[in-house]
Amino acid sequence: MTRIAVAGEPSGRLADAWKFCVGTGRFELALRRDYQESLALVQREIGFRHIRGHGLLSDGIGVHRPYEHGGARHVRHVFTYVDQVVDAYLELGVKPFVELGFMPSGLASGDRTVFWWQGNVTPPASWREWADLVKATVAHLVDRYGLDEVRGWPIEVWNEPDLEQFWLDADQDAYHRLYEVSAHAVKEVDASLQVGGPATSPGADDGWLTRFAEFVDGRSVPVDFVSRHAYTSGPARHHPFGVHQSLAPASKLLEQFAAPRRELAGTALAGLPVHITEFNSSYRPDNLVHDTAFHAAYLAPVLVAGGEVADSFSYWTFSDMFEEAGIPTSIFHGGFGLLTHRQIKKPTFHLYAFMARMGEHVLARGADHLVTRDDDGRVTVLAWAPVDAPAGHTVRLSIPLAGPATSAFVMRSSVSEEKGNALAAWGEMGRPHSPRPKELDLLREAAEPARTHRSLPIIGGSADLDLTLGRYEVTLAEITPVTDETPPWWDDLYPEYIG
Repeated sequence: MTRIAVAGEPSGRLADAWKFCVGTGRFELALRRDYQESLALVQREIGFRHIRGHGLLSDGIGVHRPYEHGGARHVRHVFTYVDQVVDAYLELGVKPFVELGFMPSGLASGDRTVFWWQGNVTPPASWREWADLVKATVAHLVDRYGLDEVRGWPIEVWNEPDLEQFWLDADQDAYHRLYEVSAHAVKEVDASLQVGGPATSPGADDGWLTRFAEFVDGRSVPVDFVSRHAYTSGPARHHPFGVHQSLAPASKLLEQFAAPRRELAGTALAGLPVHITEFNSSYRPDNLVHDTAFHAAYLAPVLVAGGEVADSFSYWTFSDMFEEAGIPTSIFHGGFGLLTHRQIKKPTFHLYAFMARMGEHVLARGADHLVTRDDDGRVTVLAWAPVDAPAGHTVRLSIPLAGPATSAFVMRSSVSEEKGNALAAWGEMGRPHSPRPKELDLLREAAEPARTHRSLPIIGGSADLDLTLGRYEVTLAEITPVTDETPPWWDDLYPEYIG
Protein backbone atom coordinates (compact mmCIF):
# COMPACT_ATOMS: atom_id res chain seq x y z
CA MET A 1 0.00 0.00 0.00
CA THR A 2 1.35 3.41 -0.99
CA ARG A 3 2.37 5.76 1.78
CA ILE A 4 0.51 9.09 1.63
CA ALA A 5 2.64 12.20 2.07
CA VAL A 6 0.60 14.63 4.15
CA ALA A 7 0.93 18.29 3.18
CA GLY A 8 2.78 20.59 5.51
CA GLU A 9 0.43 23.52 4.92
CA PRO A 10 -3.30 23.40 5.69
CA SER A 11 -5.82 23.18 2.86
CA GLY A 12 -8.51 24.81 4.98
CA ARG A 13 -10.27 24.71 8.34
CA LEU A 14 -12.24 21.74 9.63
CA ALA A 15 -15.95 22.61 9.46
CA ASP A 16 -17.78 22.12 12.73
CA ALA A 17 -21.15 21.38 11.11
CA TRP A 18 -21.06 17.95 12.81
CA LYS A 19 -21.24 19.52 16.28
CA PHE A 20 -23.64 22.41 15.57
CA CYS A 21 -26.60 20.45 16.91
CA VAL A 22 -27.62 17.13 18.44
CA GLY A 23 -31.06 15.59 18.85
CA THR A 24 -32.89 14.65 22.04
CA GLY A 25 -35.98 12.86 23.24
CA ARG A 26 -39.09 14.88 24.01
CA PHE A 27 -38.65 18.20 25.74
CA GLU A 28 -39.76 17.30 29.28
CA LEU A 29 -37.24 14.45 29.60
CA ALA A 30 -34.69 17.19 30.31
CA LEU A 31 -36.29 17.64 33.74
CA ARG A 32 -34.80 14.29 34.80
CA ARG A 33 -31.55 14.15 36.75
CA ASP A 34 -30.15 11.22 34.73
CA TYR A 35 -30.89 13.11 31.50
CA GLN A 36 -28.95 16.14 32.70
CA GLU A 37 -26.07 13.95 33.91
CA SER A 38 -25.94 12.24 30.52
CA LEU A 39 -25.99 15.54 28.66
CA ALA A 40 -23.22 16.85 30.93
CA LEU A 41 -21.07 13.85 29.96
CA VAL A 42 -21.72 14.45 26.28
CA GLN A 43 -20.89 18.13 26.62
CA ARG A 44 -17.63 17.43 28.49
CA GLU A 45 -16.28 15.09 25.82
CA ILE A 46 -17.95 16.40 22.65
CA GLY A 47 -19.49 19.83 23.25
CA PHE A 48 -22.46 20.35 20.94
CA ARG A 49 -23.62 23.92 20.34
CA HIS A 50 -27.39 23.34 20.03
CA ILE A 51 -29.95 20.70 20.98
CA ARG A 52 -33.26 19.93 19.21
CA GLY A 53 -36.21 17.75 20.13
CA HIS A 54 -39.99 17.45 19.87
CA GLY A 55 -42.72 18.46 22.27
CA LEU A 56 -42.02 22.05 23.34
CA LEU A 57 -45.69 22.92 22.94
CA SER A 58 -47.16 19.50 23.74
CA ASP A 59 -49.24 18.88 26.85
CA GLY A 60 -46.32 17.45 28.85
CA ILE A 61 -44.77 20.92 29.11
CA GLY A 62 -48.03 22.70 29.82
CA VAL A 63 -47.43 26.00 28.03
CA HIS A 64 -50.95 26.36 26.58
CA ARG A 65 -53.55 26.50 29.40
CA PRO A 66 -57.10 27.42 28.27
CA TYR A 67 -59.77 28.23 30.83
CA GLU A 68 -63.27 29.67 31.06
CA HIS A 69 -63.96 32.86 33.02
CA GLY A 70 -66.83 35.28 32.86
CA GLY A 71 -68.50 33.19 30.18
CA ALA A 72 -65.54 33.58 27.81
CA ARG A 73 -62.55 31.47 26.77
CA HIS A 74 -59.13 32.68 27.86
CA VAL A 75 -55.63 31.20 27.54
CA ARG A 76 -52.78 31.47 30.00
CA HIS A 77 -49.27 30.76 28.75
CA VAL A 78 -47.20 28.98 31.41
CA PHE A 79 -43.41 28.55 31.14
CA THR A 80 -42.56 26.79 34.41
CA TYR A 81 -41.07 23.70 32.74
CA VAL A 82 -39.71 25.57 29.73
CA ASP A 83 -37.58 27.71 32.02
CA GLN A 84 -36.24 24.72 33.95
CA VAL A 85 -35.23 22.91 30.77
CA VAL A 86 -33.64 25.88 29.01
CA ASP A 87 -31.82 26.95 32.19
CA ALA A 88 -30.37 23.44 32.42
CA TYR A 89 -29.31 23.49 28.77
CA LEU A 90 -27.51 26.80 29.10
CA GLU A 91 -25.77 25.70 32.30
CA LEU A 92 -24.45 22.70 30.32
CA GLY A 93 -23.16 24.90 27.51
CA VAL A 94 -25.74 24.00 24.86
CA LYS A 95 -28.41 26.25 23.32
CA PRO A 96 -31.87 25.32 22.06
CA PHE A 97 -32.58 24.67 18.40
CA VAL A 98 -36.26 25.46 18.90
CA GLU A 99 -38.87 23.24 17.25
CA LEU A 100 -42.45 24.60 17.30
CA GLY A 101 -44.64 21.56 17.96
CA PHE A 102 -46.67 19.55 18.63
CA MET A 103 -50.23 20.88 18.97
CA PRO A 104 -51.56 21.35 22.53
CA SER A 105 -54.72 19.28 22.99
CA GLY A 106 -56.63 22.38 24.11
CA LEU A 107 -55.92 24.02 20.75
CA ALA A 108 -55.99 21.00 18.44
CA SER A 109 -58.61 20.57 15.72
CA GLY A 110 -58.55 16.77 16.08
CA ASP A 111 -57.31 13.89 18.21
CA ARG A 112 -54.72 12.32 15.86
CA THR A 113 -51.48 11.67 17.77
CA VAL A 114 -48.07 10.15 17.19
CA PHE A 115 -45.69 8.25 19.49
CA TRP A 116 -46.21 6.46 22.77
CA TRP A 117 -46.41 9.85 24.49
CA GLN A 118 -49.16 11.04 22.11
CA GLY A 119 -47.99 14.20 20.42
CA ASN A 120 -50.96 15.78 18.65
CA VAL A 121 -50.37 16.28 14.90
CA THR A 122 -53.49 18.17 13.84
CA PRO A 123 -53.72 21.83 12.77
CA PRO A 124 -54.92 24.38 15.33
CA ALA A 125 -58.62 24.92 15.83
CA SER A 126 -57.83 28.65 15.96
CA TRP A 127 -55.03 30.17 13.88
CA ARG A 128 -55.17 33.33 15.96
CA GLU A 129 -54.69 31.35 19.15
CA TRP A 130 -51.77 29.43 17.58
CA ALA A 131 -50.14 32.72 16.55
CA ASP A 132 -50.59 34.02 20.10
CA LEU A 133 -49.01 30.84 21.49
CA VAL A 134 -45.96 31.10 19.22
CA LYS A 135 -45.54 34.80 19.86
CA ALA A 136 -45.91 34.41 23.63
CA THR A 137 -43.39 31.55 23.74
CA VAL A 138 -40.76 33.34 21.69
CA ALA A 139 -41.33 36.63 23.53
CA HIS A 140 -40.87 34.85 26.84
CA LEU A 141 -37.56 33.37 25.70
CA VAL A 142 -36.36 36.79 24.59
CA ASP A 143 -37.49 38.40 27.84
CA ARG A 144 -35.81 35.76 30.00
CA TYR A 145 -32.58 35.15 28.08
CA GLY A 146 -32.10 38.35 26.11
CA LEU A 147 -32.54 39.23 22.46
CA ASP A 148 -28.85 38.88 21.62
CA GLU A 149 -28.89 35.33 22.99
CA VAL A 150 -32.12 34.16 21.36
CA ARG A 151 -31.12 35.61 17.98
CA GLY A 152 -28.66 32.72 17.84
CA TRP A 153 -31.34 30.03 18.40
CA PRO A 154 -32.84 28.77 15.13
CA ILE A 155 -36.64 28.36 15.33
CA GLU A 156 -38.02 25.54 13.19
CA VAL A 157 -41.71 25.18 12.34
CA TRP A 158 -42.97 21.63 13.02
CA ASN A 159 -41.43 18.24 12.19
CA GLU A 160 -41.74 16.16 8.99
CA PRO A 161 -45.07 17.60 7.81
CA ASP A 162 -44.77 15.60 4.59
CA LEU A 163 -45.58 12.43 6.57
CA GLU A 164 -49.15 11.81 7.68
CA GLN A 165 -47.86 10.40 10.99
CA PHE A 166 -46.57 13.89 11.87
CA TRP A 167 -49.07 16.22 10.16
CA LEU A 168 -52.69 15.38 9.49
CA ASP A 169 -52.98 13.86 5.99
CA ALA A 170 -49.53 15.34 5.17
CA ASP A 171 -51.50 18.33 3.88
CA GLN A 172 -48.94 20.70 2.40
CA ASP A 173 -51.35 23.59 1.99
CA ALA A 174 -52.24 23.36 5.69
CA TYR A 175 -48.54 23.24 6.55
CA HIS A 176 -47.90 26.33 4.43
CA ARG A 177 -50.51 28.17 6.47
CA LEU A 178 -48.97 26.90 9.70
CA TYR A 179 -45.55 28.08 8.55
CA GLU A 180 -46.83 31.48 7.45
CA VAL A 181 -48.68 32.17 10.70
CA SER A 182 -45.75 30.91 12.79
CA ALA A 183 -43.04 32.80 10.90
CA HIS A 184 -44.91 36.09 11.13
CA ALA A 185 -45.53 35.52 14.85
CA VAL A 186 -41.80 34.98 15.41
CA LYS A 187 -40.88 38.08 13.44
CA GLU A 188 -43.41 40.17 15.38
CA VAL A 189 -41.25 39.57 18.44
CA ASP A 190 -38.13 40.70 16.59
CA ALA A 191 -37.27 40.72 12.90
CA SER A 192 -33.75 39.45 13.55
CA LEU A 193 -34.88 36.11 15.01
CA GLN A 194 -34.17 33.09 12.80
CA VAL A 195 -37.15 31.07 11.56
CA GLY A 196 -37.21 28.25 9.03
CA GLY A 197 -38.45 24.86 7.88
CA PRO A 198 -40.00 22.74 6.53
CA ALA A 199 -38.10 19.92 8.33
CA THR A 200 -39.11 17.35 5.74
CA SER A 201 -38.43 13.62 5.89
CA PRO A 202 -35.89 11.82 3.66
CA GLY A 203 -38.79 10.68 1.48
CA ALA A 204 -39.87 14.22 0.58
CA ASP A 205 -38.07 14.27 -2.77
CA ASP A 206 -41.32 14.81 -4.66
CA GLY A 207 -41.16 18.59 -4.90
CA TRP A 208 -42.19 19.44 -1.32
CA LEU A 209 -39.24 21.79 -0.86
CA THR A 210 -39.62 23.59 -4.18
CA ARG A 211 -43.36 24.05 -3.59
CA PHE A 212 -42.51 25.45 -0.16
CA ALA A 213 -40.08 27.88 -1.80
CA GLU A 214 -42.73 28.98 -4.31
CA PHE A 215 -45.25 29.54 -1.54
CA VAL A 216 -43.08 31.64 0.75
CA ASP A 217 -41.75 33.65 -2.18
CA GLY A 218 -45.21 34.28 -3.56
CA ARG A 219 -46.53 35.51 -0.23
CA SER A 220 -43.34 37.19 1.06
CA VAL A 221 -43.17 34.91 4.08
CA PRO A 222 -39.85 35.15 5.97
CA VAL A 223 -37.44 32.19 5.81
CA ASP A 224 -33.95 32.35 7.32
CA PHE A 225 -32.93 28.71 6.83
CA VAL A 226 -34.22 25.49 5.30
CA SER A 227 -34.23 22.11 7.01
CA ARG A 228 -34.73 18.44 6.21
CA HIS A 229 -33.90 15.01 7.65
CA ALA A 230 -31.71 12.16 6.42
CA TYR A 231 -31.74 8.39 7.04
CA THR A 232 -30.49 5.44 5.01
CA SER A 233 -32.51 2.45 6.24
CA GLY A 234 -35.08 0.49 4.30
CA PRO A 235 -38.48 -0.82 5.45
CA ALA A 236 -38.59 -2.32 8.93
CA ARG A 237 -38.97 -6.08 9.45
CA HIS A 238 -40.32 -6.38 12.98
CA HIS A 239 -39.40 -8.89 15.65
CA PRO A 240 -40.27 -8.72 19.37
CA PHE A 241 -38.99 -5.37 20.70
CA GLY A 242 -36.89 -4.57 17.65
CA VAL A 243 -36.49 -4.40 13.88
CA HIS A 244 -34.14 -5.45 11.10
CA GLN A 245 -33.51 -3.07 8.18
CA SER A 246 -31.21 -2.93 5.21
CA LEU A 247 -28.91 0.09 4.97
CA ALA A 248 -27.91 2.05 1.90
CA PRO A 249 -24.24 3.09 1.67
CA ALA A 250 -23.34 5.98 3.98
CA SER A 251 -22.65 8.12 0.91
CA LYS A 252 -26.43 8.31 0.50
CA LEU A 253 -26.54 10.42 3.68
CA LEU A 254 -24.22 12.94 2.05
CA GLU A 255 -26.45 12.97 -1.03
CA GLN A 256 -29.44 13.74 1.19
CA PHE A 257 -27.50 16.46 3.00
CA ALA A 258 -26.76 18.06 -0.37
CA ALA A 259 -30.30 17.74 -1.73
CA PRO A 260 -31.79 21.04 -0.43
CA ARG A 261 -29.14 23.18 -2.11
CA ARG A 262 -29.61 21.26 -5.35
CA GLU A 263 -33.42 21.46 -5.22
CA LEU A 264 -33.48 25.14 -4.31
CA ALA A 265 -31.02 26.30 -6.95
CA GLY A 266 -32.70 29.04 -8.93
CA THR A 267 -35.43 29.66 -6.33
CA ALA A 268 -35.83 32.54 -3.90
CA LEU A 269 -34.40 30.31 -1.14
CA ALA A 270 -31.14 29.51 -2.95
CA GLY A 271 -28.15 30.32 -0.77
CA LEU A 272 -29.93 30.04 2.57
CA PRO A 273 -28.28 27.98 5.33
CA VAL A 274 -29.22 24.30 5.20
CA HIS A 275 -29.70 22.47 8.49
CA ILE A 276 -30.15 18.69 8.54
CA THR A 277 -32.04 18.69 11.83
CA GLU A 278 -32.11 14.89 12.13
CA PHE A 279 -29.86 12.22 10.68
CA ASN A 280 -28.89 8.65 11.46
CA SER A 281 -28.66 5.32 9.71
CA SER A 282 -31.97 3.78 10.80
CA TYR A 283 -35.04 5.89 11.54
CA ARG A 284 -36.14 3.34 14.16
CA PRO A 285 -35.30 3.65 17.91
CA ASP A 286 -35.12 -0.15 18.23
CA ASN A 287 -32.56 -1.11 15.56
CA LEU A 288 -29.46 -2.66 17.13
CA VAL A 289 -27.22 -1.20 14.42
CA HIS A 290 -27.10 2.04 16.47
CA ASP A 291 -25.25 0.23 19.27
CA THR A 292 -22.55 -1.43 17.14
CA ALA A 293 -18.95 -0.77 16.19
CA PHE A 294 -20.10 -1.04 12.56
CA HIS A 295 -22.13 2.12 13.10
CA ALA A 296 -19.14 4.24 14.07
CA ALA A 297 -17.14 3.13 11.03
CA TYR A 298 -20.22 3.59 8.81
CA LEU A 299 -20.70 7.22 9.92
CA ALA A 300 -17.05 8.30 10.07
CA PRO A 301 -16.86 9.50 6.44
CA VAL A 302 -20.17 11.33 6.92
CA LEU A 303 -18.89 13.37 9.86
CA VAL A 304 -15.70 14.19 7.99
CA ALA A 305 -17.38 15.30 4.74
CA GLY A 306 -20.86 16.47 5.78
CA GLY A 307 -19.80 20.04 6.44
CA GLU A 308 -18.94 20.41 2.76
CA VAL A 309 -22.59 20.08 1.72
CA ALA A 310 -24.68 21.32 4.69
CA ASP A 311 -24.35 24.01 7.33
CA SER A 312 -25.20 21.51 10.07
CA PHE A 313 -26.29 17.90 10.50
CA SER A 314 -27.76 16.89 13.84
CA TYR A 315 -27.24 13.33 15.12
CA TRP A 316 -30.51 11.85 16.31
CA THR A 317 -30.00 11.54 19.39
CA PHE A 318 -27.48 12.11 22.20
CA SER A 319 -29.06 9.55 24.58
CA ASP A 320 -31.31 6.49 24.65
CA MET A 321 -33.58 8.37 27.07
CA PHE A 322 -36.12 8.42 24.28
CA GLU A 323 -39.67 7.12 24.42
CA GLU A 324 -41.31 7.51 21.01
CA ALA A 325 -41.79 3.73 20.77
CA GLY A 326 -42.30 3.30 24.52
CA ILE A 327 -40.06 2.73 27.53
CA PRO A 328 -36.74 1.08 26.52
CA THR A 329 -36.88 -2.68 27.13
CA SER A 330 -33.23 -3.28 28.05
CA ILE A 331 -29.93 -1.48 28.46
CA PHE A 332 -29.03 -2.19 24.80
CA HIS A 333 -32.11 -2.14 22.59
CA GLY A 334 -31.01 -0.32 19.42
CA GLY A 335 -31.82 3.18 20.66
CA PHE A 336 -30.69 6.22 18.71
CA GLY A 337 -28.40 7.52 21.44
CA LEU A 338 -24.67 8.07 21.57
CA LEU A 339 -25.16 6.89 25.18
CA THR A 340 -27.39 4.19 26.60
CA HIS A 341 -29.90 5.32 29.21
CA ARG A 342 -27.42 4.41 31.96
CA GLN A 343 -24.55 6.42 30.43
CA ILE A 344 -22.69 3.62 28.70
CA LYS A 345 -20.80 5.02 25.74
CA LYS A 346 -21.43 3.44 22.35
CA PRO A 347 -18.73 3.29 19.64
CA THR A 348 -20.41 6.18 17.79
CA PHE A 349 -20.04 8.31 20.94
CA HIS A 350 -16.29 7.82 20.60
CA LEU A 351 -16.36 8.76 16.91
CA TYR A 352 -17.81 12.10 18.00
CA ALA A 353 -15.40 12.42 20.93
CA PHE A 354 -12.47 11.72 18.58
CA MET A 355 -13.72 14.43 16.21
CA ALA A 356 -13.88 16.83 19.15
CA ARG A 357 -10.15 16.31 19.73
CA MET A 358 -9.14 17.06 16.15
CA GLY A 359 -7.27 20.24 15.27
CA GLU A 360 -8.76 23.10 13.30
CA HIS A 361 -6.41 23.03 10.30
CA VAL A 362 -6.96 20.28 7.70
CA LEU A 363 -3.76 18.79 6.29
CA ALA A 364 -5.21 15.80 4.44
CA ARG A 365 -8.39 13.84 3.97
CA GLY A 366 -9.19 10.64 2.15
CA ALA A 367 -11.65 7.76 1.93
CA ASP A 368 -10.35 6.33 5.23
CA HIS A 369 -8.63 9.19 7.07
CA LEU A 370 -8.59 12.82 8.14
CA VAL A 371 -5.41 14.61 9.27
CA THR A 372 -5.47 17.93 11.13
CA ARG A 373 -3.15 20.16 13.12
CA ASP A 374 -3.88 22.58 15.93
CA ASP A 375 -2.19 25.89 16.68
CA ASP A 376 0.21 24.20 19.14
CA GLY A 377 1.62 21.90 16.45
CA ARG A 378 -0.19 18.73 17.63
CA VAL A 379 -1.20 16.59 14.65
CA THR A 380 -4.30 14.40 14.87
CA VAL A 381 -5.22 11.52 12.59
CA LEU A 382 -8.70 10.06 12.48
CA ALA A 383 -8.70 6.79 10.56
CA TRP A 384 -11.40 4.21 10.00
CA ALA A 385 -11.77 0.83 8.39
CA PRO A 386 -14.30 1.10 5.55
CA VAL A 387 -17.24 -1.11 6.47
CA ASP A 388 -16.64 -3.39 3.48
CA ALA A 389 -12.91 -3.76 4.25
CA PRO A 390 -11.50 -6.92 5.87
CA ALA A 391 -9.60 -6.80 9.15
CA GLY A 392 -6.05 -5.59 8.59
CA HIS A 393 -6.90 -2.52 6.52
CA THR A 394 -3.88 -0.19 6.88
CA VAL A 395 -3.53 3.57 6.57
CA ARG A 396 0.09 4.60 5.90
CA LEU A 397 0.98 8.26 6.28
CA SER A 398 4.07 10.46 6.28
CA ILE A 399 3.33 13.22 8.81
CA PRO A 400 5.17 16.57 8.60
CA LEU A 401 6.32 17.81 12.01
CA ALA A 402 8.05 21.17 12.04
CA GLY A 403 10.75 22.14 14.52
CA PRO A 404 13.95 20.70 15.96
CA ALA A 405 12.41 17.59 17.57
CA THR A 406 13.86 14.21 16.59
CA SER A 407 10.97 12.12 17.90
CA ALA A 408 7.22 12.35 18.36
CA PHE A 409 4.91 10.97 21.03
CA VAL A 410 1.87 9.10 19.64
CA MET A 411 -1.23 8.38 21.73
CA ARG A 412 -3.69 6.11 19.95
CA SER A 413 -7.32 5.51 20.98
CA SER A 414 -9.42 2.87 19.22
CA VAL A 415 -12.89 1.36 19.12
CA SER A 416 -13.80 -1.70 17.06
CA GLU A 417 -15.60 -5.01 17.39
CA GLU A 418 -13.00 -6.01 20.01
CA LYS A 419 -12.12 -2.62 21.54
CA GLY A 420 -14.36 -0.14 23.32
CA ASN A 421 -17.45 -2.20 22.48
CA ALA A 422 -19.79 -2.50 25.44
CA LEU A 423 -22.42 -4.23 23.30
CA ALA A 424 -20.06 -7.18 22.88
CA ALA A 425 -19.31 -7.22 26.62
CA TRP A 426 -23.03 -7.14 27.38
CA GLY A 427 -23.52 -10.17 25.14
CA GLU A 428 -20.76 -12.04 26.96
CA MET A 429 -22.54 -11.20 30.25
CA GLY A 430 -25.68 -12.92 28.98
CA ARG A 431 -27.45 -9.71 27.91
CA PRO A 432 -28.98 -8.77 31.28
CA HIS A 433 -31.99 -6.51 30.68
CA SER A 434 -31.38 -4.57 33.90
CA PRO A 435 -27.68 -4.80 34.78
CA ARG A 436 -26.82 -4.49 38.45
CA PRO A 437 -24.54 -1.66 39.61
CA LYS A 438 -21.35 -3.74 39.37
CA GLU A 439 -22.34 -4.94 35.90
CA LEU A 440 -22.96 -1.35 34.84
CA ASP A 441 -19.51 -0.40 36.09
CA LEU A 442 -17.98 -3.23 34.05
CA LEU A 443 -19.91 -2.20 30.95
CA ARG A 444 -18.75 1.40 31.34
CA GLU A 445 -15.16 0.19 31.59
CA ALA A 446 -15.60 -2.06 28.56
CA ALA A 447 -16.96 0.93 26.64
CA GLU A 448 -13.74 2.94 26.95
CA PRO A 449 -11.43 2.99 23.91
CA ALA A 450 -8.32 0.84 23.88
CA ARG A 451 -5.34 3.14 24.30
CA THR A 452 -1.72 2.59 23.30
CA HIS A 453 1.27 4.89 23.04
CA ARG A 454 4.67 4.86 21.38
CA SER A 455 7.51 7.00 20.08
CA LEU A 456 8.08 7.71 16.40
CA PRO A 457 11.38 8.96 14.95
CA ILE A 458 11.24 12.23 13.02
CA ILE A 459 13.51 12.04 9.99
CA GLY A 460 13.83 14.91 7.58
CA GLY A 461 10.97 16.76 9.25
CA SER A 462 8.47 13.87 8.94
CA ALA A 463 7.36 10.82 10.89
CA ASP A 464 5.99 7.69 9.23
CA LEU A 465 2.77 6.44 10.83
CA ASP A 466 1.20 3.07 10.00
CA LEU A 467 -2.27 2.38 11.39
CA THR A 468 -3.46 -1.18 10.94
CA LEU A 469 -7.16 -1.38 11.69
CA GLY A 470 -9.37 -4.16 12.95
CA ARG A 471 -12.82 -4.82 11.54
CA TYR A 472 -14.99 -1.69 11.88
CA GLU A 473 -12.22 0.08 13.78
CA VAL A 474 -12.19 3.84 14.25
CA THR A 475 -8.96 5.19 15.68
CA LEU A 476 -7.56 8.54 16.75
CA ALA A 477 -3.80 9.10 16.77
CA GLU A 478 -2.55 12.25 18.48
CA ILE A 479 1.03 13.10 17.49
CA THR A 480 3.10 15.62 19.41
CA PRO A 481 6.75 16.53 18.74
CA VAL A 482 8.87 15.73 21.79
CA THR A 483 11.00 18.22 23.67
CA ASP A 484 13.36 15.83 25.44
CA GLU A 485 14.05 16.87 29.04
CA THR A 486 15.60 13.56 30.15
CA PRO A 487 18.55 14.15 32.57
CA PRO A 488 21.89 12.78 31.31
CA TRP A 489 22.12 10.37 34.25
CA TRP A 490 18.65 8.82 33.76
CA ASP A 491 19.72 5.74 31.77
CA ASP A 492 22.40 4.84 34.30
CA LEU A 493 20.05 5.06 37.30
CA TYR A 494 17.01 3.28 35.96
CA PRO A 495 18.05 0.83 33.18
CA GLU A 496 15.77 -1.97 34.43
CA TYR A 497 12.70 0.24 34.08
CA ILE A 498 13.21 1.81 30.69
CA GLY A 499 14.52 -1.18 28.72
